[in-house]
Amino acid sequence: MLDTIGAWIAQVSTWLQGWMSPEAGLWGLFFSAFASATILPGSSEVVMTALVTAYPDLAWWALAVATAGNLTGAVLTFGMGLASRHGYERFQGVKVDVEKPLIQKLRRVGPPALVLSILPLVGDALVLAAGWFRMPFWACVFWIFIGKGGRYLLLVLGLKGVLSFTA
Repeated sequence: MLDTIGAWIAQVSTWLQGWMSPEAGLWGLFFSAFASATILPGSSEVVMTALVTAYPDLAWWALAVATAGNLTGAVLTFGMGLASRHGYERFQGVKVDVEKPLIQKLRRVGPPALVLSILPLVGDALVLAAGWFRMPFWACVFWIFIGKGGRYLLLVLGLKGVLSFTA
């Protein structure tokens, strides 16, 4: 079974090298990671896997590019949350009640909770909420970076064979 999978991966790698340059692959990875971090659906892990399979020497560049793209998309989502609150307060003529128990709990947990921004759907909502609740920007960026960078790091280590669950 593993021989069949290895042969299939080799075929996919050869096919990708035939039509995708390394530079185009990195740009595609950046935009895929960016879109995946916003409310748009995306699967940057698949793009990264294809790129690293086709060009193993680009693994660490792929890690940096995917993390940068995903982080940039998350910053956009944070900004959308911030702008949404500003618009809501301005056009509704009310201030958000920050004394509600749920809001207080979220503020208490704070930016470290954004490590969970890697989760599908829920992660985007967490980043959006962090902007809405005006959490400290740079602390949020740091924790988002830890979560998203860590996920891509694990993927690269798995693709490089460093993380192996076979005996």
